[in-house]
Amino acid sequence: MLVGGYLGAVLIGALIGLLGRLVLPGRQRIGIFATFLIGVGAAVLGTVVARWAGIADDAPVRLWVLRWDWIVLALQVGFAVVGVALANMLTFTRLAGGDDEARRRSTRGRARS
Repeated sequence: MLVGGYLGAVLIGALIGLLGRLVLPGRQRIGIFATFLIGVGAAVLGTVVARWAGIADDAPVRLWVLRWDWIVLALQVGFAVVGVALANMLTFTRLAGGDDEARRRSTRGRARS
């Protein structure tokens, strides 16, 4: 793979991650880097699944030199939505759960007052 191929994969991964966040309703508590990683993973997974299912070139679209497939794009965005939702759920669980020791200290302090 050439440098342009890697750069294209990075840009497509970032775009897929962004689309996944836009499709998912509500506020997401994950950062830009996590969104990028989820997007790259979703782009790779969507491409692999589309090729495995034999639907990789069923709906090609061309725009100047760019070429993509709507079905593969839909799979990639779907995987990105699931990835963003899982990452958001894990982040929210960690934030909501908090530190047990800190919670015990704060409840002891209230009991004395």
